[in-house]
Amino acid sequence: MKITHYAHSTFSIEINGIHILVDPFISGNEAVKDKVDINELKADYILVTHAHQDHTLDVEAIAKNTGAVIVSNFEIATYYENKGLEVHPMNHGGNWSFEFGNVKYVNAIHTSSFPDGSYGGQPGGFVIEGEHKNIYIAGDTALTMDMKLIPLHTKLDLAILPIGDNFTMGVEDAIIASDFVECDKVLGCHYDTFGYIEIDHEEAKRKFYEKGKDLMLLEVGESIEL
Repeated sequence: MKITHYAHSTFSIEINGIHILVDPFISGNEAVKDKVDINELKADYILVTHAHQDHTLDVEAIAKNTGAVIVSNFEIATYYENKGLEVHPMNHGGNWSFEFGNVKYVNAIHTSSFPDGSYGGQPGGFVIEGEHKNIYIAGDTALTMDMKLIPLHTKLDLAILPIGDNFTMGVEDAIIASDFVECDKVLGCHYDTFGYIEIDHEEAKRKFYEKGKDLMLLEVGESIEL
């Protein structure tokens, strides 16, 4: 399993040759738009955690270009299905076995609406089990006790958690979240993109390290292998 970060909360995940794109926000992100061409991205599936523009801006364009299946909650899936795109709707607590592995749609505490004001349903996250590795993509969320349910079903190898604060969990709550999901290997997201969510990288890493945890903050286009 190869995971590549394209800034903010956008990730590419490759599992057994299948390409999964998560929350594509590239063309409107100053940190990445001149470094990544959305027309060159590979995507067999696009996972969408919620409807906010900083998670959905490039969904439609990439799906049209690649033919990717959009996987999200029922409302978001219906929104894109009405645009003629291929979708797979899910909802909280549901599992589905895709060609790349099992996906469970889990709870998140946030809001969710499209830029045009359309209702985006309830936000969520994804637990992906594939290639004998298990990851949790929290999406935008506050710290929630529901995270404690995840290790009852899945032993995680990596947790992708928001750490920018203000709109989501900050570093301190993300450390607690990693305890709740019983995973000490964390990949940070949703930080630095806007003034409200700028963080001190070294301080964040130090706080995780002091709790016996590993926080990874990847550069644009940087990858890790699980």
